[in-house]
Amino acid sequence: MSEILKEQFLIDELSDQQQTVIAEMNDYIAAGIRGNQHAVAIIQGAAGTGKSVVLMQLVKQYMTDKQYRTALVVNHPELYKAYQDLAEDIPGIKERDIRRPTSLINEAQKKNWSYDVIFVDEAHLLYSKSEPYAHYRGENQLTDLMNLAKIVVVVYDFAQVFQSKMYWSKDLLFKTIGNHPHKQFDMDFQYRMVASQEQVAWIDDLTAEKPIYAFPENSSFEFEVFDTAGALYEQIKLKNKEVGLSRVVATSGFPRIDGRHNVEMDTFSKPWDEWDPQRMHWAKREYSIDQVGTIYTLQGFDLNYVGMIIGPSFGYDAKMDAMTIIPSKYSHKEIFKKRSDMKFTEAQYKEFIANVLNVLMKRGKFGLYLTAYDDDLRQRLVDLYQQKR
Repeated sequence: MSEILKEQFLIDELSDQQQTVIAEMNDYIAAGIRGNQHAVAIIQGAAGTGKSVVLMQLVKQYMTDKQYRTALVVNHPELYKAYQDLAEDIPGIKERDIRRPTSLINEAQKKNWSYDVIFVDEAHLLYSKSEPYAHYRGENQLTDLMNLAKIVVVVYDFAQVFQSKMYWSKDLLFKTIGNHPHKQFDMDFQYRMVASQEQVAWIDDLTAEKPIYAFPENSSFEFEVFDTAGALYEQIKLKNKEVGLSRVVATSGFPRIDGRHNVEMDTFSKPWDEWDPQRMHWAKREYSIDQVGTIYTLQGFDLNYVGMIIGPSFGYDAKMDAMTIIPSKYSHKEIFKKRSDMKFTEAQYKEFIANVLNVLMKRGKFGLYLTAYDDDLRQRLVDLYQQKR
């Protein structure tokens, strides 16, 4: 997995935008280290815009310099394991300085540790409320990390917010930062996918419940709609043999059949991905070609090709000619957990579900294969696709 991350995050040729952001952030980080005001640097951008590339350039620079006390924090279990593997290949970075946020916060507060810089990838996964079940009894993990470091460098994508306990908005972020110095560095160019801007916009429009239109064919990005999940799976297996890192993914909501909680549709029946303490990432395990990936194993990682099964919680409105989101059919209840400090609307829950689908559809660098559980939605997508043939 470390080889994949090096290819993704430790690239030799940075774009002009990435070089500019890194230079500006170096100036800001240096000023934050000299000061004592608990500053925050925010790297903000959508999925695939190169945020982690910029972060890892800074991590490599500061965490290998012994004059600074630093840490890299990530709350995603798969990404955490992958970063620990990556540390083994970068002289000067210690595995013990790569932590889950709760672990770092609890130990640092107990031992009165302080840091010059704390880097946080996927900061939209930080807890914004107490979570005793996960051994976090503070009120906001960003607040706690800010109190531990002269400057915290955070990567945020507000379109990757999926759960109430990890709820973040720009308003909440800046309310949390309060009067502390902060600066936002925006990333807005798509680096992961070879898709055009119009093709990325098609994904955004579909998941935003806007009227459906034919997928633009103006790049080398491969796109195909399948009438059956079985046929989609066969194509993903072919791509996996050809180029590797090709997997089927799905959103929640598939009913239990005869006691099985698989993803089942037409001839396709496969189990969900499984948590595994081993260090190898889910998509790299050979047997994962016979499982269905979720946001919990794939957030933050690239695949070559994605086979996306849009689950039962998405339907079709013929009058609006748009995909619809049906929260009552979304079976992963973590999304709907209530909080004492804020209430969520139906629209916000729908946005959480839309974000899951949007991020999964953008995991593939070279192609997206698509089908849907709902008959009407699938037929509309198939009809539009075949019209372009």
